Amino acid sequence: MAERSFAAEVEQLRVPAGSTFSGEGILAVTKALLEAGVGYVTGYQGSPISHLMDVLADAQPILQELGVYFEPAASEAAAAAALSASVNYPVRGAVTWKSTVGTNVASDALANLASGGVTGGALIIVGEDYGEGSSIMQERTHAFAMKSQMWLLDPKPNLTDIVQAVHDGFALSEATHTPVMLQLRIRSCHLHGSFITRENRRPAFTLKDALENPQRDVNRIVLPPASFLHEREKIEQRWPAAVRHITEQQLNDFVDGELDHLGIILLGGLYNNVQRALQLLEQGDLFGHSRVPLYVLNVAYPLVDSEVLRFCRGKRAVLVVEEGQPDYHAQNLQQILSRHGITTQLHGKDLLPMGGDYTVATLRDGIAAFLRQHHPAAFAAPVAVALPTPLLRAPSATAAAPASPPPAPSLLPPRPPGLCVGCPERPIFSSLKLVERELGTHHVSADIGCHLFSIMPPFNLGATTMGYGLGASSASAFAAGRQLGAGKKAIAFMGDGGFWHNGLTSGIANAVFNRHDNVFVIVDNNYSAATGGQDIPSSRALNPQRSTQHPIEQAVRGVGVTWLRTLTRTYDVAAMRAALREALTSREPGPKVVIAQSECMLNRQRREKPQRAKALKAGQRVVKERFGVDAAVCSGDHACMRVSGCPSLTLAPSGDALKPDPVAHVDEHCVACGHCGEVADAAVLCPSFYKAHTVHHPSRWERWRARTSGAVVAWLQAREQRSRARRALYPLPQTPPLR
Repeated sequence: MAERSFAAEVEQLRVPAGSTFSGEGILAVTKALLEAGVGYVTGYQGSPISHLMDVLADAQPILQELGVYFEPAASEAAAAAALSASVNYPVRGAVTWKSTVGTNVASDALANLASGGVTGGALIIVGEDYGEGSSIMQERTHAFAMKSQMWLLDPKPNLTDIVQAVHDGFALSEATHTPVMLQLRIRSCHLHGSFITRENRRPAFTLKDALENPQRDVNRIVLPPASFLHEREKIEQRWPAAVRHITEQQLNDFVDGELDHLGIILLGGLYNNVQRALQLLEQGDLFGHSRVPLYVLNVAYPLVDSEVLRFCRGKRAVLVVEEGQPDYHAQNLQQILSRHGITTQLHGKDLLPMGGDYTVATLRDGIAAFLRQHHPAAFAAPVAVALPTPLLRAPSATAAAPASPPPAPSLLPPRPPGLCVGCPERPIFSSLKLVERELGTHHVSADIGCHLFSIMPPFNLGATTMGYGLGASSASAFAAGRQLGAGKKAIAFMGDGGFWHNGLTSGIANAVFNRHDNVFVIVDNNYSAATGGQDIPSSRALNPQRSTQHPIEQAVRGVGVTWLRTLTRTYDVAAMRAALREALTSREPGPKVVIAQSECMLNRQRREKPQRAKALKAGQRVVKERFGVDAAVCSGDHACMRVSGCPSLTLAPSGDALKPDPVAHVDEHCVACGHCGEVADAAVLCPSFYKAHTVHHPSRWERWRARTSGAVVAWLQAREQRSRARRALYPLPQTPPLR
C-alpha cells in the first residue's frame, strides 16, 4: 500500500498527441517513456524518485495495453541487471532508483553494462538526492558516469525539457551503444507544469520478439579479450559518436546576452535558480533572457570541446556553476581551454560555496561577486539625460549595498527526524533501553530505514549505519567477541525492506555461515515503509499483481537460523523486553534473530481513516480510542517521555498550585497505540495513564448509560466539593505531638 495513489492521474497518460499534459514531473517522465516506445521498466523506490515507481504501478493497465513490461526489482542491482535485455536486442529499457546510494548498489551490473555496451536504448533515471533536502551522504552521480563512461543528462527543470531529455536519452544511447543516465534533482521530480504530448508508441521490438529470436554476441560479454577491446571502443567509437550526436541534435543550449565579454556555464538542473538569481540582480528575467551569455549543459557528461571553445573564445571571464566537490566541470573546462590556448579566466568555487545546495540566494551572491569583479557597470544606476529630475528610477538594492548583510541567526529550535506518532518501532527501542538498564549498554549497528531514527534522543541507540540491509553485516566484526571471551553480544537492526533488499544473504546467511553469536532484530512493519509503503514479499496485504505473504521467519530458518523468536505485537513492551533479554543472555551457539512485527502506523491510518469517515457519513457506530494522563496522579518526573519519545506525549500545566512543574499530557495527535501505557507499566512508572473511548452514533443503551454515569459522577463531585468546603470552615483540631 503505497503512501500515495496515482490511479486518477495516470488516466491522463492516454491523451492523444497534441494535447496539453499538466501534472507532476514524475508523471511527465512516465508519459515520455510511453511516447518513446519503451519495452520494459523496472527499478527500486527511494526518494526523490520513489513516486515514479508508484506511478508505474498504478499505470499497469496502460502499460499492458502497449505491451510494456513493468516490475519492482528486489534491489537496484537487480534493476540494473535487467537492462541486459537491451545488450543484444533493439528493445528500449528504463530503470530508476535513488542516487547515489542506489547507483552504488547497482555498480557491479552498471559497470558490466557500460563495458559491453547496448543495442537498444538503455536509460537509467536516477533521483539526484544532493543538497539541503537530501537524506543521504553528499555525493553526486557525475563521478560514476565518468568512471564507467556513461553519458549523463541533467535537463532544465521544466516538464518540456524533462520529457525531451527522455527522448534524447534513448536516441543518444542507441547512437552510441552506451547506457545513458538521466538525473532528476529533488525539485524536478515533483514540480508541476505542462507540455505538448506525442503519441504513445508500442515497442518496435518487444521482449516476445527477443525470446522467439534469441541472439548472442560473445564480444558483448565482459571477458578477456573482449573486455580489453571494450575500453578502446569507448574511447575510439562511442565517445566521438556521443560528441557528434550532442552537437548535431543541439542537446545543450546557448543563451545570447549583451555582456558578450562574460559568460556563465551551468548545468541544466540549476537553470531555474540561475535565471531567478539573474532576475533579482536585474540582469535577466523569468522568460529566459539574460544580459550575461549562458551555456546550459543539459548533457553534463561528456563535455563537447567545440561547444566550449565556441562559447569561451573572446570572453574575459566565465563563471562555472556546479554544485559539490570535486569541481569536475571546472577542471575539465580548464583543461579544454588550456589545450587550445584560450586564456579566458574561469571562476567557480572561488566565488561560490565549495559544497552544498546552490539556492537562489547563494547563486545571487556568487553571480553578483562575479559581475562586480569583471563588469561593475552592470550595477550602475541609470542617469537621466537633459532632464531636471536626478534619476528615472531608484538605484537597485544591489548597487546601494555592495555586500549582503549576514543572515540573522535562526530562532527556530533544531528539529531532527523522528519516528511518527504510534510507530510500532518505538516500543522495540524502549524495550531495549529497559534491557540495557539491567544488562548494561551494548554495541548497536543500525540500518537504513525508519528504525535509524533510534540514534536520536530519547533512545540514543546505534553506533554505525553502512547501507540498506547491511545492519547485520555491520556487526560481523564483533562476532569475534565470543572467541575473545567478551561477556556481551553486539546487536544489529534491519527492517523488512532492507532484509529483502540485501540483508538475507549478506547479513543473516553470512552470520549463519560464520557462526556469529550476535543478536539481530528484524523490524517487520508489513511494507517498505521508509520509501513510501510499497509492498514487499512479506507484506500481509493481498496484492493482485505481486506475490506477497511470504514470512520472513521461513526465509531466516531456510538459511540455517535455529534460535528465532517472532513477536506479532511490538507494542507489548514486556514481551519484547523478555525476548531481547533472552537473546542477549542465551548461550546457544549461532545468531539470535528476533522478528518484531506490527503494521506501519502511517499505512494503517491511511487504510482505517477513510473507512471510519465512510462509516461516520453513513451514520454507523464508530469507536475511537485515545490515551490520556491523569494530572492528579502524574508525579511530574517525566520518566515516561524518556523511555517513550512519542511526539503526542508532551507537557501541560498540572492545574494544581501545589504542583508547579508541568505534568505529562497526551495531545490530540494520539492514535491509541498504547505504547505510553505499556512502557509505563513495564518500567514500573506511575499509573497515571488511562484509555478513553469516544463513541460516535452510540446506541440507546450507550446514551442512557452515559447520562446515568454523568449524573452519578456529577453528584459525587458535588458531594466532594461540599465536604471540602466544610473542612475549610470547620478544620479538625490538631493533635498535640507526643513528648
